[in-house]
Amino acid sequence: MSDIAISTDKLTKRFGKFTAVDEISFEIPYGSIFGFLGANGAGKSTTIRMLCGILAPTSGNGKVGGFDVQTQPEQIKTVIGYVSQRFSLYSDLNVVENLTFYGQIYGLEGALLHNRIKEVLKLTGLDRFPQRLSGELSGGWKQKLAIANAILHKPKIIFLDEPTAGLDPLSRRAIWELLYQLAEGGTSLFVTTHYMEEAERCNTIAFISDGKLLKIGQPTALRQELRGQILEVTCQPLMKASHLFLTLEGVRGVTVYGTTLNLNVTDEKAVEARVKETAGREGITISSIKPIAASLEDVFSDLDTKKGSTDA
Repeated sequence: MSDIAISTDKLTKRFGKFTAVDEISFEIPYGSIFGFLGANGAGKSTTIRMLCGILAPTSGNGKVGGFDVQTQPEQIKTVIGYVSQRFSLYSDLNVVENLTFYGQIYGLEGALLHNRIKEVLKLTGLDRFPQRLSGELSGGWKQKLAIANAILHKPKIIFLDEPTAGLDPLSRRAIWELLYQLAEGGTSLFVTTHYMEEAERCNTIAFISDGKLLKIGQPTALRQELRGQILEVTCQPLMKASHLFLTLEGVRGVTVYGTTLNLNVTDEKAVEARVKETAGREGITISSIKPIAASLEDVFSDLDTKKGSTDA
């Protein structure tokens, strides 16, 4: 058996003249967490639909669990689990009833189904309230039920499309602790997210924009490869400062973080002087300015800026 769970080679999907996914290539080994990052409309969900055997690619190749996405989509569906962005189980059934219903769809029955339900309830913590209606669960517990359902048939590959969207920080952390347990057991996880702090938890991440893969690598390596240096500027008014600082010589990009700006610069000292001079002239109040380590948000911003200049 190959140690590669998912592989693609120039996988492409077009809808008429629109290219949603443009010749993407990557490999994901078993037991790893692969983060797929990009804005809404970047091509994340279309990629997942092709890899899950739901949507036929226009061109290129791909394999999931050893099955070909072009010629064996039905076989792929038997070896994967899927957790959607929106809760899609039956709200008027309780936890056990939902798992029983979907377990039977997977072909599980009798003692095998009963024991497997007990296992996933314990793994996810849902054994605390097995008889609660799923519609009455909190957002975090609903997602745990969705994950429990997805792993009932013991798939070695799970796709999770924005699994923590809309959840509070504690629920998101609980979901990720569960994902780590699954990965440690040898399951490959393909996770889409727009939370950069969650991307830090992945073994490998890929940035996608307008259907194109911009970069793939480990989070630490991607931060170290970032071109330029980062200056954190705390100032007001923030958006006025953002627009003005972006025009300064030596500023490669600006990312907004709450009450601060991260400036990707070519020369810290020179740009700091230009920033202070511009702020004084334009009525911008600077509370602090200092060099900091790059974040994945800075990496993505730089990659997207680079792509934009290339496209232009």
